[in-house]
Amino acid sequence: MTDYAIGDIQGCYERLLDVLDKVDFSPSRDRLWVAGDIINRGPSSLESLRYVKNLGSSAVVVLGNHDLHLLAVALGGHSVKRKDTLDDILGAPDHQELLQWLLQQNICIHDTRRNLVMSHAGLPHIWTVEKGAALARELETVLRSPNVEDYFREMYGNYPECWRDDLQGMDRWRMITNYFTRMRFIAEDGTLELAAKETADNAPAGFAPWFRFQRPDDVRVVFGHWAALEGETGSERYIGLDTGCVWGGQLTVMNLDTDEKIHCDC
Repeated sequence: MTDYAIGDIQGCYERLLDVLDKVDFSPSRDRLWVAGDIINRGPSSLESLRYVKNLGSSAVVVLGNHDLHLLAVALGGHSVKRKDTLDDILGAPDHQELLQWLLQQNICIHDTRRNLVMSHAGLPHIWTVEKGAALARELETVLRSPNVEDYFREMYGNYPECWRDDLQGMDRWRMITNYFTRMRFIAEDGTLELAAKETADNAPAGFAPWFRFQRPDDVRVVFGHWAALEGETGSERYIGLDTGCVWGGQLTVMNLDTDEKIHCDC
């Protein structure tokens, strides 16, 4: 069995099939670790979502900001944005089944055997691996609760800007959501800067890419979300897999045991 991690698919279904064909991926013997953003902006969001769902136990999935956006539209009353490609999912006969499947997926995964963490946007330096995993479980419990619609109604927002252990309710859950699914630039004290989407070398004053801060451990972090990086973090510990397929770049998969990366041009 081979475990492959893949960056943001974002509805690029044909390219997904192409890159999996390059590694001879077979659900009967392999697993696909999906670093979030299965859907949105690309031409085939419904097909991409169905494909990953139908992998069953051969898929290991963390949710990205676009996946949560779909749920916020469907369950929280938010509007579809101009560039969204979600209508096919929302109008599909199996859309309720697809939404319920998304709600059962992970926010963060800690693979102790490989000493590896995977989340959509990364892991902030202010949290230990254990704390990050515990906070992810807390948010996953919210997503699977009977009151999940309340969460999605209030999910959006850039405040609070910084983690505090005494945060409660939506402020706490929004903060966890933003670290795991929206983070790019961060300050030493953990304050997030969520407006900037530039390359790592163009950080706003007082901020730096989250992976530039020293951690108290040697965990490796697999993430997506930041297409402007083009997969380059300058460190073997921090593995960026969003190589901008939906923007005409590449779709990337990586063998989690050999670190070999395989690309498909988009």
